[in-house]
Amino acid sequence: MAPSNRSPLYLAGLLAGAAVAHCAVPKQFDSLVPRALPGSPRMWTYTSGAVELALAVGLTAPRTRRAAALATAGHFVAVFPANVRMAADWWHRPAPFRAVALGRLPLQVPLVRWALGVAKNEGGRS
Repeated sequence: MAPSNRSPLYLAGLLAGAAVAHCAVPKQFDSLVPRALPGSPRMWTYTSGAVELALAVGLTAPRTRRAAALATAGHFVAVFPANVRMAADWWHRPAPFRAVALGRLPLQVPLVRWALGVAKNEGGRS
């Protein structure tokens, strides 16, 4: 497998890992759910994990890779408010925690670009 073909699989692995984390330790994610969303935070935590798992599966199959990559980029944009909330909530925590929370904000940009790059590379393939 050429290195460029591994990129979608690495992205799928990242998403699958996040999905597992959402289900294994949901409490840490519940506090990041924006209060404006209807329903319980736990429901949104599990929903986010399920979406991430579905995206990961979609990225592994060449036939669905482009659509899954575009949806992944959208997902990364959609969860950005949760990262902002985390940064705000963790502002008064010790420096290492604050650094993690603040570091997640600019990390969204390369994640979105990565997903869009996967979609672009799959543009003519099926």
